[in-house]
Amino acid sequence: MDLLTGANAKVRAVTRTTEPTSLPAAAEVVTGDPAQPGTLARHLDGVTALFLHPRAAGDAAAELVALAKEHGVRRVLALSAINIDEPLDHQPSRFRGDRNEETEDAAVAGGLEWTSLRASSFAVNALISWSGQITAGDVVRGPYAGFAETPIHEHDIAAVAAHALLTDDLVNRRTYLTGPQALTHTDMVEIIGEAIGRPLTYTEIPPEAAAQGLIARGLPEPFVTALMARYARDLARPTRPTDDVEKILGRPAHTFAAWAEEHASGFRG
Repeated sequence: MDLLTGANAKVRAVTRTTEPTSLPAAAEVVTGDPAQPGTLARHLDGVTALFLHPRAAGDAAAELVALAKEHGVRRVLALSAINIDEPLDHQPSRFRGDRNEETEDAAVAGGLEWTSLRASSFAVNALISWSGQITAGDVVRGPYAGFAETPIHEHDIAAVAAHALLTDDLVNRRTYLTGPQALTHTDMVEIIGEAIGRPLTYTEIPPEAAAQGLIARGLPEPFVTALMARYARDLARPTRPTDDVEKILGRPAHTFAAWAEEHASGFRG
């Protein structure tokens, strides 16, 4: 596992399903549900560090950390979000099940060594949001063309997580993980166009029209409302890049352009 500083680190991965997974063959795969900590009790024996995901654990994060401590786990790593201190109704992911604040609080208060990864928007969100429009044409229609954020490559999150789990460098610390640039919606769509060899344009539409379209696609209305509120609130105060990824890993964070090159096939259809 080249992301890890400990080449012989053992991974016990939890899945809710008994269906085959695409996890690496070296991982020990067990069945359980982090939102129901009792289902994981026997799988915590021999575990030294726990990765706590805010959507997987949900409202059971504190109970899961307490159970982990009972079973001898020494360290907990919480995945959180850079907007954790914003009003809850401006945190869209909360309406998809993420409990970032509760997860971080559970890690900090659980009596174990802890680290929180406060990550910015995932670059992969662009694939989820825009691939349909891009495979169908050269124009992406959406709200707030000038809204800017700092998309982070998923590999950078994974690398920092591995570092936190396997070294003492980040114990009892909150990290603020971002990509290296603040990019607007317009910027990101143009960068994707460069990656796939087609000029793309982001055309701004009214927030009300964008919201109606997202709801029609099946997204929950509270999520859409929070997303539009976040765009409007942060339009004039974009997230600024941090250098935490570079400080921790000793290399710059991956650019959105590099991410787009790696995922170009997903935008070609």
